[in-house]
Amino acid sequence: MSEIRSLALACQDAAPAMAMLGTEAKRALLRDMASLLERNTAHVLDANARDMQAASAKGVQGAMLDRLHLDAGRVAGMAQALRQVAALPDPVGVVTRREQQANGIVVERVRIPLGVVAMIYEARPNVTADAAALCLMAGNSVILRGGSEAIHSNRAIAAALHQALDAHGLARAAITLVEDLGRETMIELLQLSDIVDLAIPRGGEGLIRFVTEHARVPVIKHYKGVCHLYVDRAADLALALNLLVDGKTSRPGVCNALETLLVHREVAATFLPLAAAALKDRGVEMRGDDSTRSLVPQAACASDDDYAAEFLDLILAIRVVDSLDDAIGHIRRYGSDHTEVIATRDEATARRFVQSLRSAVVMVNASSRFSDGGQVGLGAEIGISTTRLHAYGPMGAESLTIERFVVHGDGQVRHAESRIG
Repeated sequence: MSEIRSLALACQDAAPAMAMLGTEAKRALLRDMASLLERNTAHVLDANARDMQAASAKGVQGAMLDRLHLDAGRVAGMAQALRQVAALPDPVGVVTRREQQANGIVVERVRIPLGVVAMIYEARPNVTADAAALCLMAGNSVILRGGSEAIHSNRAIAAALHQALDAHGLARAAITLVEDLGRETMIELLQLSDIVDLAIPRGGEGLIRFVTEHARVPVIKHYKGVCHLYVDRAADLALALNLLVDGKTSRPGVCNALETLLVHREVAATFLPLAAAALKDRGVEMRGDDSTRSLVPQAACASDDDYAAEFLDLILAIRVVDSLDDAIGHIRRYGSDHTEVIATRDEATARRFVQSLRSAVVMVNASSRFSDGGQVGLGAEIGISTTRLHAYGPMGAESLTIERFVVHGDGQVRHAESRIG
């Protein structure tokens, strides 16, 4: 038996105990994980410093290096996310629907854990804690396969979480960290259809496509976040400018950062020079169409590839559009079904924008940066799904459960001739 299959089987063996944990037991476990993570902050930061040094030596930079970096504040944020998940409603056992049929049987739909969740992620050590917390709150066990750049950080975080499992008399295999980071091992993990119930890749488009192409287990994914802000002719331009600056510059290396700005032609002459000044002050490179460049001479010429790009950097594609329909058409052509934003004071326009797009998250007069599980009340997120399966958009604990049917009867049979006596 291979090592990864052995690890996965141990994780599967740990899953029933996690499914049976009561709400208060899960909450106590997660709170203890948060406390132990805080107590081990120095150890986690030392491990992260080793990862950062190795990554820098390999030439890693930009968004990936930012995601890899931990400091005391980010470790405290991970601990806070654990506590937030602990405070969430327990999704396991929730009856989402209950109906009595004419024959007297009562049909319920009840949420149950998925079982074993495999997380495949890159240089994001916070995912180690977030994924563990959400999977455990949903009654699952989890296999964590992080990127090689974060191996020391992931080990240190997992060690703190394992201390809490030990203290609660639970198997460490409920949180299984894969340390063999070879591609063949990852492929084998993704093909364990008799053990793994769901795989969730979180990282760049290349990783997600690799997982999708090699998996024999269900995969929930999003390939990239090409997020748009459309500034309508009825927009409050000061509000729109704030949405633009926050969405593009507050953290450009994340999937909910803005990548494209669409501006209605009737307000472009007023809005774009203001936007260009604010973006230039913050080091943003602008690439636009001819109409944009006539108003913003410093903007480079944008290509079709720019409008389809997830830059994950201080680069913004800009286009002037003639109407709401043009904006919607652009998003449908170039978007990735992640997050779209409209700035407008016209309710009918906002409603049409929302109804015309199928993206996982649509914002009206709010920053794209709110497209995040923690910001929409999930405590933390295990990822953002643009796959139309059982979950769509930011995924929290509830998205790591499924509904099943539970039927209550009093001896009913389907056919009268089946009765005896």
